[in-house]
Amino acid sequence: MAITDASSLTARWRRSADSVPGALMRVLLRGTGGLVAAVAVAQLHDSHDPGVLCLLRRFTGIPCPGCGSTTVFIEAGHGNWAAALAANPVTVVAAVGLLVAPLGPGRWWWKLPNGRRNALIGAALAASWVWQLHRLGISRP
Repeated sequence: MAITDASSLTARWRRSADSVPGALMRVLLRGTGGLVAAVAVAQLHDSHDPGVLCLLRRFTGIPCPGCGSTTVFIEAGHGNWAAALAANPVTVVAAVGLLVAPLGPGRWWWKLPNGRRNALIGAALAASWVWQLHRLGISRP
């Protein structure tokens, strides 16, 4: 493929960004890529389970806000959607948000002021951490 062909494809891809078919194509590509990666990771996990990957949880027993995110990916790769949601709902919401971002939520996100975006990220991390503490039994007496 010549350089002009690649630049032509890039230009066409950028022009399609604001069209509904272009947005749907991006969602389809993101979803397919994520699903293929999730299935591959699930298969890898089935053949070699490395145990707890979170260093904070491994050494202290206390989960971080991101704990359960790998489990979400693995459970989605196995098609266990309820187990994926139970592992870390915030990760699932973020993944769905990234998936559908080309349909409009992406523009909404980038129009928010930095302070509001940071507050939403902070609230999501806090909610995720509370969920992990509850899920793993750390918050129970």
